[in-house]
Order: sequence, then structure tokens, then C-alpha cells
Amino acid sequence: MLVLLPPSEGKAASGRGAPLKPESLSLPGLAGARAEVLDALVELCVADEEKARDVLGLSEGLRGEVAKNAELRTAGTRPAGELYTGVLYDALGLDSLDTAARRLAGKSLLVFSGLWGAVRVGDRIPPYRCSMGVKLPGLGALGAFWRGPMAEVMPEAAGDGLVLDLRSSAYTAAWKPKGAVAERTASVRVLHAQVVDGVEKRSVVSHFNKATKGRMVRDLLLAGARPTGPAELMGVLRDLGYVVEGEAPTRAGRPWQLDVVVTEIH
Repeated sequence: MLVLLPPSEGKAASGRGAPLKPESLSLPGLAGARAEVLDALVELCVADEEKARDVLGLSEGLRGEVAKNAELRTAGTRPAGELYTGVLYDALGLDSLDTAARRLAGKSLLVFSGLWGAVRVGDRIPPYRCSMGVKLPGLGALGAFWRGPMAEVMPEAAGDGLVLDLRSSAYTAAWKPKGAVAERTASVRVLHAQVVDGVEKRSVVSHFNKATKGRMVRDLLLAGARPTGPAELMGVLRDLGYVVEGEAPTRAGRPWQLDVVVTEIH
């Protein structure tokens, strides 16, 4: 099982370990592309703070993020699983998993990133600010930039098992499963079901969507679940108490779309 996660804008304020060692990151086939993005981002942030703020979409209150980016090569690092602190990662609670679940997380979770392409939760990286929607000078839109490199490495990373895709739309732009890999891929959305005037209505709610996905991944890890495909995943999630709907795509080479339906949001 390979679980694809988005990063979070929320991150630990600083690293606490040795500086970045690019050669130590997972998916070494991305090394060249990572170096290009890192060079372009650091150059932008060193040369022109105002332009960097504009390119990165940062408010005045986030001006300090430009300085952090300028020092990425020498800044302290943390495991990616500690660095990201957003809603999904709070609900996932990697630091409170038992040993077996933590080991499974290290093998199964892959976090997509505008700067790094994708990293595993044990990879040590510095705090940074660079979303997949950014257009860096000389490289253009990062979602498009990463498509080629990701297409080279992701089929091997996916192996022959389930791919559970929990990424947000900005990050799906960097890699879309194709062929046999797509047929083993399940994309999940969370729907909030409410009864209004006797009629059930469903809606997508962003904040609680992230929290539910985090709890779902946590439950899968704690259960030691290793489903081999989308149909088996549905059964596992139902056994864990989730209401899941979905069916096989009508056309070959397409991913499954699963809906996790919740009646309470928290």
C-alpha cells in the first residue's frame, strides 16, 4: 500500500538537526529536478524579497518565510512527518503511533511537495514555503514541471499494490496514475451527510475532509492494514467503522473514486 498525501502550509517553525543532505532523500530519481527547484527558489528569495513574496503568494505577515527559503541549504532539518503540522497531520498523529504502525507509515506514506516532488515521512527536510501552485522564474508552474520526473519514478514507487490517493487537486497535477497503476488507485473524498427537511444532502467540507483523511490513515496504520486494491480497501475501511461508497470504474485504466460519508464533523 502506498498512501499519497498533500503537504501542509502549517510547518514546524524550525529544524533541529543537521542541514539538508539531498542524497539522503527517498526517490533518488528526483534528485536532479529537486536541485533545479531548490536553486531557483533560493536564488529568488536571496535576490529580491518583494518579488519572492509576490511569486510565493505570501502576505506581509509571512515575510519571514522568504528569509527561511533563502537559507534552505544550511537550515536545520526534521523528518517530514514532524515538519508538517496541518489538520491532516494533527489527526494522523504520527508521533503517537505504536512501533509497528510507525514502521508501516515509514514504508507507506509519501508526501507530495512543490519543492521536493515527493518525500517519505522519515526524510529529513528544512522548513520551507513553496506550494505546487507556484510559478518559479525559469521553471514555470511547478505542477507541470514535476510531471516528467514523477512519471519516471512513481510507477516503481507504487509497486504492484494499492495506491491510496489523498492529495488535494494542486498536487494531483504533478502525477496522475495511468494504466495498471491507475486501476489499483483509489481516490478518496469525504462527504458530510445531513438531513434537511427530510432529504439527505451531502457536501464537501475542506477542514473536516482533511481531519477525516488523517484519522482514516491512522486507523489503517494501527490496524496493520495492507489492502492490495480498492475493493479490498473498501472492505477494510468498513470493518474499521467507516461508511464507504464506490464502485469499479466503467473504463479500464481509470482510478476508483471512493466516498467516505460522515454524519458528524469534528
